[in-house]
Amino acid sequence: MAQLNRLTPVAELVNALRENCELDFPNARAMPPEVYTSPEFVALEEEKIFRKQWYCVGRASSLKNTGDYLTCTVAGQPVVVLRDSQQQIRAFSNVCLHRMSELLKGSGNVSSIVCPYHAWGYNLEGQLRGASQMNRQNGFCKSDYQLPSVRCEEWLGWVYVTLNDDIPPVKEQLKALEELVGHYHMENYVETFHEEHVWDCNWKILAENFMESYHLPIVHKGTVGPHTRLSEVECPPGHPAFNYHWFTKESTLAIGNAHPDNRHLEGDWRKTSALITIYPSHLITLTPGYFWYLVLQPCGADKVSISFGGGMAPEYINDPKVDEYLSGLKTMLDEVNEEDRGGVEAVMRGVRGPLAKPGQLSHLERPLYDFARFISDHVGGA
Repeated sequence: MAQLNRLTPVAELVNALRENCELDFPNARAMPPEVYTSPEFVALEEEKIFRKQWYCVGRASSLKNTGDYLTCTVAGQPVVVLRDSQQQIRAFSNVCLHRMSELLKGSGNVSSIVCPYHAWGYNLEGQLRGASQMNRQNGFCKSDYQLPSVRCEEWLGWVYVTLNDDIPPVKEQLKALEELVGHYHMENYVETFHEEHVWDCNWKILAENFMESYHLPIVHKGTVGPHTRLSEVECPPGHPAFNYHWFTKESTLAIGNAHPDNRHLEGDWRKTSALITIYPSHLITLTPGYFWYLVLQPCGADKVSISFGGGMAPEYINDPKVDEYLSGLKTMLDEVNEEDRGGVEAVMRGVRGPLAKPGQLSHLERPLYDFARFISDHVGGA
């Protein structure tokens, strides 16, 4: 007799992931390889996770002036975030209300939003102010057209958007994280570079690579690896909206430690760094001297779009040797990125193999266990 209730392949994969996540951490294993290779699974993540969670679009400091804007795509929805004429940071659908063209690209500054297709123009509050030739249509009224708003909030210098009207505020979701890292005063760090990249791997492989230090001595033996003491890495259990771990850097990497002018970090905090994952895909390395981050967006199952940026604590920015520090930081992070790219693209090639099988996690990979449970919890309603 035919099995009438047979699960779909993606539902079977969801169940396999759930069973994996039900193991206690000492027995936990990496996620099943199909979680990284299945187009159906990444479509499920877009619907169940990216469409419903807060998504970081960048630093608030990049929107200093009236008309400054950033764009992103969240679960297929183009979004523009800008500083309006009332000096408020707002977010809108980045889609024209006429023939649905994308309105703005990248980032920059505008006095108004003008559609590149038929030049319908909107003010910085999203209201239609001009529509060429439409005065000949008796039923047309400009006041009927307002770009749909997207929820937008700030937290410690970051800007987040969400398509979910019911999710709690960012500050509420990240209250526990602010208690952990608020004394770094991350909101005062100065972003000095921002780039966009696309790599050949599933977004979760890159996220997992960022959130564990186990690979540092091997993959990054020519850069940051020698400055990190794995014996001192602490990986506490994660929280519902984030995971993190602490690590220390040797004094040979001076910019990884607090500047002599830093008066708010004391004792071991002057050499302690935090590696933070804010779900689903905002990844931050926060040191007393510098920060860098990735924001990830899936591009199908085997590519990831990366928003990559970073900068330094204000004490280093105000130092006479700031140009030297910034040059050294950017050179180091470019090298780290190239090392990581080689590592994660190798993992992507590996998980495609028919004999690929996940092994047991190390104690340094606790964040991966918590990340897998976050993924499982949110796709489990499929």
